[in-house]
Amino acid sequence: MSGVVEVVEAGLGNCIQDAGRPGYRSIGVPLSGAADRILLACANRLAGNEAEQAAIEVNLVGPRLKAVSGIVRIGIAGNVAAHVTGSNGSAADIPAWRTTTLFPGDVIAIGATRGPAYVSVCGGFRVPRQLGSRSTYARARIGGMAGRALAPGDSLPCGEVRGDPWLEFRAAAPFVHAAGPIRIIPGPQDDYFDPAAFDALLGEEFTVSRDADRMGMRLDGPALAHRADKGADIVSDGIVPGAIQVPADGRAIILLADAQTVGGYPKIATVIAADLPRLAHLAPGAGLRFQCVSLADARAARLAQEHALAAWCERIASFRPPGVIDEAALFSENLISGMIDAHAYRCAADIDLPWEK
Repeated sequence: MSGVVEVVEAGLGNCIQDAGRPGYRSIGVPLSGAADRILLACANRLAGNEAEQAAIEVNLVGPRLKAVSGIVRIGIAGNVAAHVTGSNGSAADIPAWRTTTLFPGDVIAIGATRGPAYVSVCGGFRVPRQLGSRSTYARARIGGMAGRALAPGDSLPCGEVRGDPWLEFRAAAPFVHAAGPIRIIPGPQDDYFDPAAFDALLGEEFTVSRDADRMGMRLDGPALAHRADKGADIVSDGIVPGAIQVPADGRAIILLADAQTVGGYPKIATVIAADLPRLAHLAPGAGLRFQCVSLADARAARLAQEHALAAWCERIASFRPPGVIDEAALFSENLISGMIDAHAYRCAADIDLPWEK
């Protein structure tokens, strides 16, 4: 079965994202996908989906969505809350890290968020796939809703609730990313920099500048000087999300989900995959430090993160909201504890009834 959700208000810069578009970098198509793939997985798991289904990525102010047809279950993950207005005039505040089910005519308003949050729907948003993905890549106008952010009037086909529509799901606790410095692996062009530049990268604090978006973030902080005999340019080579490239002015740029596929600036280091989701939550003005780790450490961190996500998913539990009667539980109980033969009781000679005394 399928449903339809209409965008009543679009919010700011919200778009459809899934796990990304791998396999096309050789023809210049970036990976794209969720800025925080872990929270995307959380929202999807709450809604009963596979971790990589298409959801709405909310970055500043969330959208207002109306269920037009079908019964749709919404999952919310991230630092955000929502408000549901029922077609019958009812109203309820909905916290993150749980689901809520919309019937035709119901409207959900997603609030403001700090860092990316994700709004999933049971069965996923079924916008057309392009190059194997539903992710929005706005610079090339591919994926999502015609390659752009959501707009009022957009009609989003989606899945419909499977099973009991009165049963909701919630996490035992929010998913929390690891704390501490952002972990990096040197290179691939760390030999283009003075030793003092690498010392500054590891020893000083940097600040996220206002020049930040899904493509990358420029950092304010100490200038990272190139070696005089190498310079600030290389023959263009491949770039991956997490690469820290440094142009001639010495200001580091961390490339993110929508990063280009090639570049001609030396890359002093690369952020490990487990810490990429953390970068998406750093707003302009936020400070960050770096820590150098080995490739083995990076692999161990990625494995630990996957284990933490799996453990979090195992603690998702079902519940019924206040006012909803659990008929299955009700019918499973013994509602009649015993029976009395009133006629025999009345006729028994050795029983004195209280009102006959």
